[in-house]
Amino acid sequence: MINKRRSDRYNNPKIMLPTINSKPFRAKLPAKVRVYEYIAIANGYQKNFTDKDAVKGYGNHQILSCKDVSFMNLFINAVLQPEMNYKVDEGILILLTEDAPIEGAAVILQMIKV
Repeated sequence: MINKRRSDRYNNPKIMLPTINSKPFRAKLPAKVRVYEYIAIANGYQKNFTDKDAVKGYGNHQILSCKDVSFMNLFINAVLQPEMNYKVDEGILILLTEDAPIEGAAVILQMIKV
């Protein structure tokens, strides 16, 4: 008899899942984020890039001032560069490294404004 009750317990398990009554809420709406990109192609010796060096055909891509954006990311040949490797002013990107990017490398400055 004891064995039968024990086997019934394992054959007919009762699973109880707790229910949580929750209402989705949002304290404030998400901030609007705008992403701007400056794209240039390195020529092998250039370390200063201006708005004139931007690749044509990708719309209006200007280098914005650091004061106008929340943060920036610089990618050279798809590699994220540390902030100590470059300086940005309105209309100009200056690489502070000893060597210039290799010829044909993509230089992409991503500027994010929140």
